[in-house]
Amino acid sequence: MDSTELLLKELTEVHGVPGYEAEVRALMRRYLEPLGTLEQDKIGSVVCRQSGLVDAPRIMLAAHMDEIGFMVKHVTKEGFLKFVQLGGWFDQVLLGQRVVVKTTRGDVIGVMGAKPPHLLTPEERKKVVEKKAMYIDIGASSAEEVAAAGVRVGDPVVPLADFRILANPKTYLSKAFDDRVGCAAMVQAMQELQAAGHPNTLYAAATVMEEVGVRGATTSVELVNPDVAIVLESDIAGDVPDIKPEECAVKMGQGPSVLMYDARMIPNLRLRDLVMDTAQEMGQPLQVSLMEGGATDGAPIHLHRLGVPTVVMAVPARHIHSHSAMIHRDDFDGLVRLLISVVRKLDADTVAWLTA
Repeated sequence: MDSTELLLKELTEVHGVPGYEAEVRALMRRYLEPLGTLEQDKIGSVVCRQSGLVDAPRIMLAAHMDEIGFMVKHVTKEGFLKFVQLGGWFDQVLLGQRVVVKTTRGDVIGVMGAKPPHLLTPEERKKVVEKKAMYIDIGASSAEEVAAAGVRVGDPVVPLADFRILANPKTYLSKAFDDRVGCAAMVQAMQELQAAGHPNTLYAAATVMEEVGVRGATTSVELVNPDVAIVLESDIAGDVPDIKPEECAVKMGQGPSVLMYDARMIPNLRLRDLVMDTAQEMGQPLQVSLMEGGATDGAPIHLHRLGVPTVVMAVPARHIHSHSAMIHRDDFDGLVRLLISVVRKLDADTVAWLTA
């Protein structure tokens, strides 16, 4: 593996569901510490301040550390764990998947289960099993055995999946690309910009609890008070069966994307065009995307105080919000290159022009 693959592997395989980001936060602090001065808000988001040629403008890069997961809600007398979801899960992708229960005594492995199909009526077999009918089985036969394993109500539960390079060596499969891919892009861009210099001051914010309501972005933007913000995300790749072009035209391997719209933010139009024009100047393929059913950390950031010019740049991912998402290396590398070029254009005059 090269350095980028090792970075993506380490970031995706570490655990960190919303509210329980300690492990991934420690890793992000290790990567960001050589790149600037670290600060942390009071709910766990980490911000790295990297000085440039001048103190202002203040440019905020944001990527969320948390991944979707679960929390133990109840232990049955037979030793099965009922759970609540942390972030958005489709019922269809859960059954039979392995998970890790994070306890104070260490990790406990389990599997998502439900009533066996052999015991369902023909009519029941036609229906999707809902999460409320599922449980996590850790191999226990009583509540006492669960307690002996160290599992308690409130323990976080993380998907069990590792990073894999696929038959096409430019495609990668792993959990948590949403949004560890943004975290990785932010780290690499900060590393290169530290050496190249930039006409502004950069703030790299690794935020918490995005998947349960963009909470870390809401607090970390107060710490940064930025003049411009660029949110780094995973996007939805629509190049799989049964998705119409008008529903999603973004394709994996055809370049990073820039969001025209999401459910809680329309980007600053001049900043959006700056991203698109820069990509054209570089010869960097760039896709445009709209996300009608979701939002990003840009939602609270762009409404900070009198408003912050904000845009979302992303890496397309197939099978998002599952145990195994897929990305393409060219899209990731393209995002990093484009991000660096845009940041180096954001001097005081350009930033003033964004809201003139």
